[in-house]
Amino acid sequence: MIGKTISHYRIIEKLGEGGMGVVYKAEDTKLRRTVALKFLPRELTQDPRAKERFTREAQAVSSLDHPNICTIHEIDETEDGQMLRYARRSTKGRSSWTRR
Repeated sequence: MIGKTISHYRIIEKLGEGGMGVVYKAEDTKLRRTVALKFLPRELTQDPRAKERFTREAQAVSSLDHPNICTIHEIDETEDGQMLRYARRSTKGRSSWTRR
């Protein structure tokens, strides 16, 4: 994925992964800002329940408005349904998605 462009996001580096997603640092080439992209793992893109959970997660986070919570910019998937992702503002240092 590193170096690939998906939609208008250029993947820069992998930040981490877990059971419900893989997170990458990316550049939004339209707005020229750094974002974090979370992708549903490929093996889960065919599972309707996993896709629904992933979507609900993005919707829940996007409904919050607090200085310590990053804004979700969008949720989208490829036309063939192989990649489901959402984008959020990237913070300096490690992503909260990858903190332990």
